[in-house]
Amino acid sequence: MNVIIVFPKMEHGRYIRRILQQNGFEVNAVCTTGAQALQHANELSGGIVICGYRFADMLYTELYEYLPQQFEMLLIASAAVCSSRERQKNRKEIVCLKMPLMVHELVRSMHMMSDSFLRKKKCCRGKKERTDEENKLLSEAKALLMERNHMTEEEAHRYLQKRSMDNGTGIVETAQMVLSIMG
Repeated sequence: MNVIIVFPKMEHGRYIRRILQQNGFEVNAVCTTGAQALQHANELSGGIVICGYRFADMLYTELYEYLPQQFEMLLIASAAVCSSRERQKNRKEIVCLKMPLMVHELVRSMHMMSDSFLRKKKCCRGKKERTDEENKLLSEAKALLMERNHMTEEEAHRYLQKRSMDNGTGIVETAQMVLSIMG
C-alpha cells in the first residue's frame, strides 16, 4: 500500500508518518506542496494520500482533482471543513478526519481505506477476457445443465456463478467440474 503525506509544515507530515510507521504502514513520501505529492503519485500505482486542507500551491480539492484515479484521499481538517464536506453530495470519496487528530481514528481510518483499496485492486485485477476454449467450456456446461436440469441459459449461468462463488473457484473451473461430474 502506497502512502503519500502532504502538509504545509514538514513537522506535521513527519508526525503523521511516525504514527503510521508505528502501526505497520509504510510511507512512500512526505511532502509540503501539492506539486510534490502529484510527482510522487504519478510514479506509483495507486494508494492513499493523507493531507491537510491547504498547501502553498493549491487546496486539497485541486490535489484530489489532479491525482491519478487509483488514489484515495484522507483529509485531516477542522470540524468546520469536515462538516461542509459532509453537506457536499459529490465528494463522498474523500474521507475526512476532524482536528484535533485522535491517533486511533487515524489508524482505524487507514486500515479501512487500505482494506477497501486492496479489495478494489484485487477485483479489477481478476477481470480478464476469456479464451475461446474457456468460452466453449462455459457453453458446454450451460448446455448440459439446460438439458439435464431443464434450466434456461440464464439460470444455468447463474447456477455456475453461484457455485463458483460458494466454492471460491473461477467460473471456468466450476464449469469444468460440472462437465466432469455430469458429463
